[in-house]
Amino acid sequence: MLNQQKEASLAAWRELAAQQDDLDPEQRYDALLKAADAMEEKGLISSAEWRQLVRDAGNLFTHNEEHSHS
Repeated sequence: MLNQQKEASLAAWRELAAQQDDLDPEQRYDALLKAADAMEEKGLISSAEWRQLVRDAGNLFTHNEEHSHS
């Protein structure tokens, strides 16, 4: 059950990360961090997995910022 919850949460996180239309990059970055925090608090992910999600969110934000200034 916990594993299914983890997979569903990670799938939702990835879906949010892939969205380009609804939120500006800063709002999406903030939402991704909050989602990663919530998953860690529920015990769905380890601290190492949390760090990776935070890194991934930062990379997406940086990538989007670079493209918005081009």
